[in-house]
Amino acid sequence: MKIRADLHVHTVLSPCAEVDMIPPLIVERALDLGLDLIAITDHNSSANAAAVMEAARGSSVKVLPGMELLTREEVHLVCLFDTMAQVCQWQAQVDQAMPDLPNRAERLGEQFVVDASGDFVRREERMLLVAANIALENAIASVKGLGGIAIPAHIDRPANGLIAMLGFLPLSLQIDAVEISKNISADAARKKYTIPDNIAVIQSSDAHWLDALGSAVTEFEFRDSRSIVELLAALREKRYQIIGN
Repeated sequence: MKIRADLHVHTVLSPCAEVDMIPPLIVERALDLGLDLIAITDHNSSANAAAVMEAARGSSVKVLPGMELLTREEVHLVCLFDTMAQVCQWQAQVDQAMPDLPNRAERLGEQFVVDASGDFVRREERMLLVAANIALENAIASVKGLGGIAIPAHIDRPANGLIAMLGFLPLSLQIDAVEISKNISADAARKKYTIPDNIAVIQSSDAHWLDALGSAVTEFEFRDSRSIVELLAALREKRYQIIGN
């Protein structure tokens, strides 16, 4: 079955996201766009993932819980899981590795935890826009060990992209895919960054506001349920294509 996926979506928990990025509006927008699969990937936190999953319950949209980790090298890494139990285990590791700094809401933006209706629950007082003391390779290994998948985000971008931060794509990284922004094609990225054929190249929106959701989509051919196992299989067997914006 064809699965239209946007695997990089923020909520109002991310300080750089707009206030309309609340669970019911995210799900409504995903439905309007005909998306089958989205992933919630706030900065260094998974606190709003369960609310979006609840908002999508009973709809045709499947929600994967996740996080966009900022590694020790200041590389953005999209971390995706099947269950909240898995992402909570990962969150515990991230929490231990993050500095205890207060958020500067007036400068960086508010960090809101909300419920499935989008109603206010609490502010996240800890600064999320800060690097966790977890090396990139260790983060990838830990996510995989919990049954998830780790994908370096928007590798072509100068801000926190893997290439800008490291200067190259290390062949030692145990990854199945990299994400590119809408500013470059998969073919151009493969050539420019010497991406091996065994690493998939996908696009996602990195949406911080509703109109951006679904602006970059990857379509997968799934043979089973919308799960991490099936996502990995589709990536490895090249059962996917970027369908643009």
